[in-house]
Amino acid sequence: MNVQQRYRISSEPVVEKSSNGAAAKQSWPLPIEEAFLEEYLSYVFGTYSDQIIFGPLIEGAAYEWTCPCAPQAIRLFDGYLTVNFGGPHFHLCIGEIKGSPEDPVPDDVNTRRRPAKAQMFRRLDKDGAPISWGFEMENGAGAPMISIFFANPFLLSGDRISPEPQWEKLAMWRDLAMRYLGREPEAFDESGRGFRGDHG
Repeated sequence: MNVQQRYRISSEPVVEKSSNGAAAKQSWPLPIEEAFLEEYLSYVFGTYSDQIIFGPLIEGAAYEWTCPCAPQAIRLFDGYLTVNFGGPHFHLCIGEIKGSPEDPVPDDVNTRRRPAKAQMFRRLDKDGAPISWGFEMENGAGAPMISIFFANPFLLSGDRISPEPQWEKLAMWRDLAMRYLGREPEAFDESGRGFRGDHG
């Protein structure tokens, strides 16, 4: 049984529309169970650390970091997944936080900190063609926890716009879409013309 079947993940997207009614984003809800998120995030960071841009996107700020190297360790402890790069590291709450017997974590704190929403996504340009691919997660308070932008055929390293699409960069999206969504490679992903004007 593959990952998609084990967690009963739908291969069909939820379509979000812009204010003018055009399709602006396709998203695929993912399980928020600790075991799934540990597997998913460990696979993404363990396999594609050299291709992703990640960080929280919050109102008024966007953090877009790259991994300094491949993770030296990815560990789960007391509900927190730690991705450690041998110095720089981050912690993400993906499960129940117990605390200590002397100082247990209250239920309302667990509810706020734990993920309430996780999804893979494909953003579309104004013509309805794919322009970016990734993953995002929110906590129980509705606040963004992390966004991960996958390798993008329209961008060079350093987030610079590529003069020509590099379609081979879709390999990451296609791997994750097959592994977790059961979706075969789609010609649709190569239908866009990329960023026209500034990218930000």
